[in-house]
Amino acid sequence: MISNPFIPSSILPLLNVDDGDTVTDFMAQERERGITIQSAAVTFDWKGYRINLIDTPGHVDFTLEVERCLRVLDGAVAVFDASAGVEAQTLTVWRQADKHKIPRICFLNKMDKIGASFNYAVESIREKLKAKPLLLQLPIGEAKTFKGVVDVVCKEKLIWSPKSDDGKDFERKPLLEMSDPKLLKETTEARNALIEQVADLDDEFADLVLGEFSENFDLLPAEKLQTAIRRVTLAQTAVPVLCGSALKNKGVQPLLDAITMYLPSPEERNYEFLQWYKGDLCALAFKVLHDRQRGPLVFMRIYSGMIKPQLAVHNINGNCTERISRLLLPFADQHVEIPSLTAGNIALTVGLKHTATGDTIVSSKSSALAAARRAEREGGKKHRQNSEAERLLLAGVEIPEPVFFCTIEPPSVAKQPDLDHALKCLQREDPSLKVKLDPDSGQTVLCGMGELHIEIIHDRIKREYGLETYLGPLQVAYRETILNSVRATDTLDRTLGDRRHLVTVDLEAKPAETSSLLPVIEFAESVGEDLSQASREAVENGIHSACLQGPLLGSPVQDVAITLHSLVIHPGTSTAMISACVSRCIQKALKKADKQILEPLMNLEVTVTRDYLSPVLADLAQRRGNIQEIQTRQDNKVVIGFVPLAEIMGYSTVLRTLTSGSATFALELSNYQAMNPQDQSTLLGRRRGLS
Repeated sequence: MISNPFIPSSILPLLNVDDGDTVTDFMAQERERGITIQSAAVTFDWKGYRINLIDTPGHVDFTLEVERCLRVLDGAVAVFDASAGVEAQTLTVWRQADKHKIPRICFLNKMDKIGASFNYAVESIREKLKAKPLLLQLPIGEAKTFKGVVDVVCKEKLIWSPKSDDGKDFERKPLLEMSDPKLLKETTEARNALIEQVADLDDEFADLVLGEFSENFDLLPAEKLQTAIRRVTLAQTAVPVLCGSALKNKGVQPLLDAITMYLPSPEERNYEFLQWYKGDLCALAFKVLHDRQRGPLVFMRIYSGMIKPQLAVHNINGNCTERISRLLLPFADQHVEIPSLTAGNIALTVGLKHTATGDTIVSSKSSALAAARRAEREGGKKHRQNSEAERLLLAGVEIPEPVFFCTIEPPSVAKQPDLDHALKCLQREDPSLKVKLDPDSGQTVLCGMGELHIEIIHDRIKREYGLETYLGPLQVAYRETILNSVRATDTLDRTLGDRRHLVTVDLEAKPAETSSLLPVIEFAESVGEDLSQASREAVENGIHSACLQGPLLGSPVQDVAITLHSLVIHPGTSTAMISACVSRCIQKALKKADKQILEPLMNLEVTVTRDYLSPVLADLAQRRGNIQEIQTRQDNKVVIGFVPLAEIMGYSTVLRTLTSGSATFALELSNYQAMNPQDQSTLLGRRRGLS
């Protein structure tokens, strides 16, 4: 059996963030900052089981890293700080796991930290995540007195030696009335509560308990309870909760036991598409890394079939065939070469030059077509509306829109090709990084998910590609919309060589009824009937290109509906001229309309001690912050609210100064909202250099 858990923090004996030398945090930036930036895979064996572990980032700027890893995993370990419980980013990752229907285990880490509270952390899981926690362990002591855990299922205690730094030296003893009367009583109560909780969620277990063991729960075998907990975990009706401390690896061994005991193996995950491949190769490329010596390294989850070196594979998304030159087993930044790898594993392949994140890999084009035919026969009615290709493609990853951008320049014009190459490689690794060219200045523009994201990219270009680049000031990715309906007409009349190109367009732009990033395109009845497919596509291309740059700031235009009332095309007119005329006409309409700037609004969560609450609230009021609520988290206050992204630039430095370094904060994009007229005119004035 192979289990594929993901861990959004470091908890194995080989993972120790406190020293900055976590095995899966192998980038220089990760070790300096003590955080995970890139997900990394580790394959290892534990008590006869093969485990593929992926350590993913917790920071909001790297949410996409978590998303693309969750897509390929079978189970998850959600790691919590026992002193903080559920934090802002925990909710985001939990929702992602819900979306991918992934069974999970909760691990309350840092039980030896000052302020750690087992009960508080469990209650926050129940309240904030709306999950049903199953307490499989109880801590023995908290904070400085933490020395071990109680196994509630087996009624045993696990005590780690205080002299052991690596966590290997511990002893497991049964709880006895003579030596631990109080602990035994607590454990028995917790076990009885656990049995009742599982019985409420699992009918088969309820029948067993009510039939044979209704008089005395103590007689219920641990194996029966563990089997029921596994069923409940796989059904995602509850989550097992364990605790420990990764610093000295206390509680890590029972956690690994729980992963193999309660999380699913690949065979237990039901993927509908596998039946169509009949054992042929089917894999998903979920991550690409660039290695100086080996070139692109592609991480793949194998769903069926087998991968071997020198194997030719077909990429359905790119419709191309490539050859795998070498096959590696990933161990963070160290890789072991292997002769073959079977279904359920995470493979690292060398030699695929065109494969990108989210691509579906099969053994050959004929294999894909055979699978498509089987899908047509077996699920024809159900999937009739989908095209063949769509049915065979494994779901890729939704890439969020970037909210920050800035210009980036090489040290000299001669280095521009090197910078372009570096950015191309980094984009293939990180799809949330967007690179575009400013049409007015000709500068290269970086678009990213946050300040830290762009800072890391800048640092990587310097370290990995040896380029000392210059970043312009960070800008916020605004958007634009219109507030009223306007109509415009335009004619384009050009003669190129001996051909005359003549187009006349009459269209209307109005606010869309529902929020939409792309323009809603409608054709009047008189136009739609006679329009050829080529002309229709030319019109749509013209509309989309015009909406990429609004009239106020040159930002993308959203929430608009375009209706084409009339289109007169002279015979012989090229589609490029149709697109150009439509685009010019829309720009004319947008300039005539009443315009509105939309700014990104962030969810903000600040954790601060009571002493510094007032200055933090006063500062947020100056930043146009809207406070929703103030919660109590043990001795701290948690301020939850919304604040415009433009006002939160460099906030970490300000917050550190205000609170003497004691406060922390988390940010996440909420939505785009309309700016008020005063703030909008101030922004426009600043952009035009008037203020």
